Amino acid sequence: MADLGVWVVSVLAALSLGLFLLRRIRRRQEGEPPVENGWIPYIGCALEFGANPLKFLKTRQKKYGDAFTCKIAGNFVTFITDPFSYSSVIQHGKNLDFQTIALKISRRAFGHVDFTDAKYGISYEEIHQIFSKTLQGFSLGHLTSSMMENLQFVMLQDKKSDSSNWTIESLYAFSFRIMFEAGYLTFFGKNEKAMKQNNIEKTTAQHAVIQSVMENFKVFDNVVPALAGGIPLLFFKAAKQSRMALAQTLLHDNLRQNDNKAQIIEERIKLFDRSPALDELSKGKIHISILWASQANTLPATFWSVYYLIRSPEALKAVKNEVEDLLRVTNQKPGDINNLIIFTREQLDSMKAMGSLINESLRLSSGSIMLRVATENTVLTLGTGTKLAVRKGDQIGLYPQQLHMDPEIYEDPLEFKYDRFLDESGKEKTTFYKNGRKLKHYLMPFGSGVSMCPGRFFAVNEVKQFLTLLLCYYDMELLDASAPTPPLDNSRLGLGILQPSHDVQFRYRMK
Repeated sequence: MADLGVWVVSVLAALSLGLFLLRRIRRRQEGEPPVENGWIPYIGCALEFGANPLKFLKTRQKKYGDAFTCKIAGNFVTFITDPFSYSSVIQHGKNLDFQTIALKISRRAFGHVDFTDAKYGISYEEIHQIFSKTLQGFSLGHLTSSMMENLQFVMLQDKKSDSSNWTIESLYAFSFRIMFEAGYLTFFGKNEKAMKQNNIEKTTAQHAVIQSVMENFKVFDNVVPALAGGIPLLFFKAAKQSRMALAQTLLHDNLRQNDNKAQIIEERIKLFDRSPALDELSKGKIHISILWASQANTLPATFWSVYYLIRSPEALKAVKNEVEDLLRVTNQKPGDINNLIIFTREQLDSMKAMGSLINESLRLSSGSIMLRVATENTVLTLGTGTKLAVRKGDQIGLYPQQLHMDPEIYEDPLEFKYDRFLDESGKEKTTFYKNGRKLKHYLMPFGSGVSMCPGRFFAVNEVKQFLTLLLCYYDMELLDASAPTPPLDNSRLGLGILQPSHDVQFRYRMK
């Protein structure tokens, strides 16, 4: 009888689980797009989508049309694949919310407090206003100048040693270490007096601190995709320790010791100090988010831009000519720490071939996903005029890589063409077509609408500065220019610019 009782309980449990899972199977209702639940409970189509999102979306588009809903890790995501319908999502701000998803991911990854709690007395709108105020317009000019100065400070350290011989290094590692240190100095400040007086002891100590931050950043950054996906930090012991170390480095008492902090950091320090409910460690955790945002996508974007630059003789010649012309016009030449090269925002913007090369690099490496969540039952009007019903709580997804790799928009989309974004007169090309119709959205590495990256102008400027200074101060070449381009690492899918799946060896020497 006992065995029978166990059997009955087991059957009832299995039936209950089966009924629960059946309730989670979506049935298409009138006006809704086709739905695919996947064959694994809860997981749905997540594994297939994650393995090759572009292939997944193309096959579903062919099967279902331009809009379809898939269950992905417990969420129902309606993908819109027609680029003429993107505006329907981007401009439909009333019932499609970006902030809810973004803040949920941010709190998961960085462990900061929830500012929707009134006890903190700070709103997310106030935080966002600081981004707009300090990363665009007049403030962008000062930030850009500071970054160019710091890049040269880091690069010219090599001149103090015998750097006339060729050095072999991994390109991603090379780009990472220079851009990270310069970016950190630009945002979080530095010992200005020691740097100007060339105080070796103090500048060495400053460098050591930044190296420690960089190593902790690497460890933490490796698990950010998992954290964003909902896996708790407690499963990643080393990353947990690294995130804590980053927060402690970014305590306000530590930051106040630095000179020349970026305005965005000064403004955030003032804002967070205003709240008596925020303890010091919580403030440090909030600053991890700006450290990550200022580095995580810029670093791979820099790698891809440098890689394609030195791999393509045509691109290298065109960009080098632009840099040399600008040096001549501004009466500058590569110098030393006391005679830095300075290009303004406007001068950086004038280098159209370099801008096209960067845009092409971003097109080939972007893996962002734009998500919105429906706050109410909603009807979207697509570019074709079709009405699409979306349920409350469902997500709407746009995957720009599908746009970037569309052969109707970009001829030979897998091929790098440095001048793809130049028109016949050598100016920036902004007209692209699909089916004979002009596209409003044709390049979207930084998102769009309310989710567009507020630091996108500075990010592009950073890459332009890095390329410019590389050409001024270094000779460089790939060890094997004929080797295939490294594949993208899809493990970071959805977070922006994808890293290479493996590094590339190159050699360089100071001029």
